[in-house]
Amino acid sequence: MKFTDKWIIFLATGFYSGKAPFAPGTFGTGVGLIFCFILSKANTLLMAFSCFFVIFLSIIIAGKAESLLEIQDPGEIVIDEIAGIIITLAGIPFTFLSVTVGFFLFRFLDILKPFPIRNIEKKLSGGVGIVMDDIVAGVMANIVLRIIFF
Repeated sequence: MKFTDKWIIFLATGFYSGKAPFAPGTFGTGVGLIFCFILSKANTLLMAFSCFFVIFLSIIIAGKAESLLEIQDPGEIVIDEIAGIIITLAGIPFTFLSVTVGFFLFRFLDILKPFPIRNIEKKLSGGVGIVMDDIVAGVMANIVLRIIFF
């Protein structure tokens, strides 16, 4: 495996958190909270740009990692959970309560995959398919958090 391929796997697995023996998505979401904390200090424009940038990079990295691992949507790819939790907490005050509720709400939606999340996961493939269901779960969780906290 080439050096660049190793970096792709490192990033796609959320700094290897996706290689956890159980609940890799939950561990990946936990890693994503670090980025959420950093972005919580950003202004609205930087936050929006960062969200789009993270989604774009996540799609590319997840697609490449899926190809390298030769498995369709492998569980160890958790960069999609990182992107999803960033979307979940975007624009939400970073407090213990909001982060805790956001974390569990995002994981609930990501695991249960209510409409339209499951449809998106089934209709899309590659990096887009891996990432977009988590983005939609993140958007739904963000809306619910806004209703709860605002």
